[in-house]
Amino acid sequence: MTFSPTLVSTQLPVSSAQEPFARSGARRGEKVPSKKIIRDLGLKVTSQRLLILDVVRRGPNHFTAQDIFESVAAKNPAVGFATVYRFLRTLSEQSFVTEVRLGGMPARYEWAAKHHHDHLTCTGCARIVEFENHEIERLQEKVAKEFGFVLNDHVLELYGVCSDCRRKEAKPDSKLDSKTDAKSDSRSEASL
Repeated sequence: MTFSPTLVSTQLPVSSAQEPFARSGARRGEKVPSKKIIRDLGLKVTSQRLLILDVVRRGPNHFTAQDIFESVAAKNPAVGFATVYRFLRTLSEQSFVTEVRLGGMPARYEWAAKHHHDHLTCTGCARIVEFENHEIERLQEKVAKEFGFVLNDHVLELYGVCSDCRRKEAKPDSKLDSKTDAKSDSRSEASL
């Protein structure tokens, strides 16, 4: 099964803020208090939102809403999936998290405060690899300049099939092949 990727771009207009953390007086990678982030979103600070935000900020990269829900529910079973999902959507809409969707798979999110990096995503298994490449960054700047743009930010997602998935596709089913080989061997012997 192969998935077609869709990058969900929910960036703020450039005029409102170059990055979401600018509203909080911080730059990418700087620690901003969770209460300040929630207030900057125009939301009431609640224990549920603080817990969700803590799990998002400390949790794994490339998480799903279900991943966050399970971690949050282990600490506070009163927090529902809808609460987690709505808060993730708000964080995504305000560019505090980046959302990536692959075909029929659940959306994956990533905390946007990390240092800049790009992604390779496997369309077979949805594995995501982060990478940095200064040559790619230089070329993006060059292209922007050629068209009269000054880049504020960008997202680069490359999609392909990872080596594990290619190996699985290339590897014949050994049980099926051995049965097929045995049948063809017996047919060959019978024809002799």
